[in-house]
Amino acid sequence: MKALRMGGSIAAALLAALALTAFAATAGVGSTSDAAHATAKFHDLVVAKAHGYGLLKDKNGVACIAMDAMPGMGAMGVHYAKNALVADGVLKVSTPEALVYAPSAGGTPRLAAVEYVVLKSAWDARHASPPSLFGHHFNLTPAGNRFGLPAFYSLHAWIWKHNPAGMFAMWNPEVSCR
Repeated sequence: MKALRMGGSIAAALLAALALTAFAATAGVGSTSDAAHATAKFHDLVVAKAHGYGLLKDKNGVACIAMDAMPGMGAMGVHYAKNALVADGVLKVSTPEALVYAPSAGGTPRLAAVEYVVLKSAWDARHASPPSLFGHHFNLTPAGNRFGLPAFYSLHAWIWKHNPAGMFAMWNPEVSCR
């Protein structure tokens, strides 16, 4: 009986370790502090561009993404995305697929948020459930979206600018594209 209990404990520990390993391999383990530490260098847009982040515009050529149809919702800002990360189907706290810059009064873009993005087809091919990070489920943007992209999952983390709607809200009422 004693050996059976020990075997059960070992099995439980093994299952817990496997679950943690699977989580780490698919959605990255870390905190918003880890994300802030990893992206601090990108306050300088020149550095972000040197690391492969390029300006993302929607199908109409709009770079600053705002919710014009719903006053009070605010905006996201200007996205700089790294295509190789978007296409790889992997999510890591330390390497967000996009950096989000809020226009400032002086016209200089300021790093406001990071965005984790994965194509739905790439994620669903390897996972039984939608992604989550920092304890939050990703939003699903269907195909036919303003970017002309296939369906994708995304999560904003407003680690560099306060968002009264919440750190993981898509829109920030304190950001404006005007």
